[in-house]
Amino acid sequence: MRQTAPLNWSSTAPRKGHDGRRRWETKPERVSNGGYADIRGVLSRERQLAMSWGTELWDQFENLDKHTQWGIDFLERYAKFVKERLEIEQTYAKQLRNLVKKYCPKRSKEDEPRFSSCLSFYAILNELNDYAGQREIVAEEMGHKVYGELMRYGQDLKSERKHHLAEGRKAQQYLDHCWKQMDNSKKKFERECKEAEKSQISYERLDNDANATKSEVEKAKSQLYLRTHMADESKNEYAAQLQNFNGEQWKHFNVAIPQIFKNLQDMDERRTVKLGETYRSFAEVERRVIPIISKCLDGMVVAAKSVDERRDSAIVVESFKSGFDPPVDFPFEDYSQNIYRTGSDGTISTPKNEAVRPDPKHSVSRAKNKLWLFGKKPKAPTLEDFSHLPPEQRRKRLQQRIDELSKELQKEVDQRDALNKMKDVYEKNPQMGDPGSLQPKISETMCNMERLRSEIHKNESWLSEVEGKQSSRGDRRASADVNHHAPHGRESPEGSYTDDPSQEHRSPPQPDPHEFDDEFEDDDPLPAIGHCKALYGFDGQNEGTLVMKEDEILYIIEEDKGDGWTRARKQSGEEGYVPTSYVEITLEKNSKGAVTYI
Repeated sequence: MRQTAPLNWSSTAPRKGHDGRRRWETKPERVSNGGYADIRGVLSRERQLAMSWGTELWDQFENLDKHTQWGIDFLERYAKFVKERLEIEQTYAKQLRNLVKKYCPKRSKEDEPRFSSCLSFYAILNELNDYAGQREIVAEEMGHKVYGELMRYGQDLKSERKHHLAEGRKAQQYLDHCWKQMDNSKKKFERECKEAEKSQISYERLDNDANATKSEVEKAKSQLYLRTHMADESKNEYAAQLQNFNGEQWKHFNVAIPQIFKNLQDMDERRTVKLGETYRSFAEVERRVIPIISKCLDGMVVAAKSVDERRDSAIVVESFKSGFDPPVDFPFEDYSQNIYRTGSDGTISTPKNEAVRPDPKHSVSRAKNKLWLFGKKPKAPTLEDFSHLPPEQRRKRLQQRIDELSKELQKEVDQRDALNKMKDVYEKNPQMGDPGSLQPKISETMCNMERLRSEIHKNESWLSEVEGKQSSRGDRRASADVNHHAPHGRESPEGSYTDDPSQEHRSPPQPDPHEFDDEFEDDDPLPAIGHCKALYGFDGQNEGTLVMKEDEILYIIEEDKGDGWTRARKQSGEEGYVPTSYVEITLEKNSKGAVTYI
């Protein structure tokens, strides 16, 4: 590669100035054209056809250096603009998604209002979420097809520009080398000519001197011939070097430099074309998402048109209709009957119609419960059995809860079956895993199944009560259905409902009240029929349950009756119910059976 210093040259022949720097003057006549005349003719015709850097800017190396650097800097500046633009798109999309998330319902769809205005708003939120996705696509494509491509192309331009400038500097260095050789030969020719002139003067002086010997004259003559011969050789060498330099200089300014500058021009034009393409790509990225964005907006319009005020009114009726009849007229209550009673015996007699007279307090209380619509509705506590709701609404809510619990139970059953199959595989192929590692998960699943079955049974009992039917399944916790009117949203000790979801456990069985009476009369505790080891900790939040810690040993005083609870006693004497699936039970041999189960 040829390198050169800045080419701020104005002519074609070098000379020394008073400051020692090279200057360029009119080139002397060539000793021989060396076949360059044809090339010059071709280049002159090319100059007439097109304006190029190589022909028009042959002496503007420094300015072309600065211009090409400016072009690359401008390309990188545009790339930075694209980067900031896509960051704006990313931020906009993120803010839109956060907005959608903020206003989306946080409850399950079943708990959300079914009004068309609400459903339309949620549909609009979904469309807005899709719209945010399109903005993300715009940012992604801008980053990949525009910004990333510009950065890669900018690196390629830097390498190419460096290569072309290095070639130009190398060409200039080679021309400088040729100029130095020609200048040295010129100086040598000048010295030899001066020496030859001195020899000529010396020879003429001795030849005219009568006192000079013949040998001195012959020596001066031979010295003159030698210097003259050396001057001729220096002249020929200088002429050859001058011809070579002129040829190299011509090729430099008419072949090498034009080609290098043409390469720089092509590079700069390609940079300009690339910028135009990326400008277009920048717009095309936006144009490609316009149809989808338009569909999102159309979806918003459709959602807005789906708002139906009459349907929403019908939903209000369906949601809040109690099924009660409007209150009847209050009967007249005659308190003056006691005034006109017979006073012969001085006793107070009860009128005949007093026995059938309704209780005023009961009537008023009952009427007030139905007259809330004429005033402020009293705040009824939210109960687990929904007894605070009207019959129709209570039936719907109970049925909905039973369906939800049934779905959860089916999931647990499927998980249990999958774990059992995996356990069988591990037992047959021990290298695949340890069967014992699955036992805690199986036990936890069984416990969840028992809890869900208990909840389903409890809600089915309440539903049967609402529908006026008797529950088909009885258990020891029948009294739990009686206490569903707890005032603070909790059931009595045998219930499992609590305001804190983290404290939800399946309730222990409710024993017969007469059994407790017998226990209180008899001070002797029940005998232990076995012992158990706690597999998990149990906090015993409900009354009648027993708190136990993991690995704690308890005495078994009553077996599981099929409801998932076992009655146990601590070593301190405290008794209560614990979940059967939480303990590993071992019954004594002299008891009902020596069965060991988990």
